[in-house]
Amino acid sequence: MSATIGTLIMTWLRGELVGQDDFGNRYYRLKGFKPERVGGGRFSRERRWVIYNGAPEASKVPPEWHAWLHHSFAAPPEARQRYAWEKPHQPNLTGTPLAYHPRGSVLLGGHRAASTGDYEPWTPE
Repeated sequence: MSATIGTLIMTWLRGELVGQDDFGNRYYRLKGFKPERVGGGRFSRERRWVIYNGAPEASKVPPEWHAWLHHSFAAPPEARQRYAWEKPHQPNLTGTPLAYHPRGSVLLGGHRAASTGDYEPWTPE
């Protein structure tokens, strides 16, 4: 569990489970929310939050849930048919063994290709 004790208590007392993604992250909103006028003709927005499955890492949130958390969509995302060309969501893998390293990367033990001869280093005059 990655949430603090305060978040867990607030979730238990005032949270309403909205859904869960493929990574096991659970999404909540405030129970019984009623918009209130906050000044200047604006209304308050519903409180929404996520409790991560494992380490708290924002890049683990898929795009459709990110849009819901940030009030881009009013309704939570529903399961939908994925197209064959769509890749599954991946969190940021930087700093992990699964991080991308291009061919010739020192981190892969490779060597860069020799220069083609069109490179001339700058030298001060």
